[in-house]
Amino acid sequence: MTPQIAKVEIMPGYKLYISFGNGEARLFDMGPYLDKGVFKELRNEVYLKKVRIISGGIDWPHEQGLSADTLYYRGVPPKRGKRR
Repeated sequence: MTPQIAKVEIMPGYKLYISFGNGEARLFDMGPYLDKGVFKELRNEVYLKKVRIISGGIDWPHEQGLSADTLYYRGVPPKRGKRR
């Protein structure tokens, strides 16, 4: 079972730092998504920062979203002690 998202932070280069309730973290690169459909709006960094945690994932005001599964399994564990 995928752990729940505890916190999401916007990092430079359209990356998301996701902290999970089990103490693990993932770095998720939004870059590959920014040229696709509804995700194009996330190229606007002001809008990107409007991310919020919803049950089972993250969401933006115009209903772009990603599930906790996607963030956990497609994200990469950050290098120990660093957030880049």
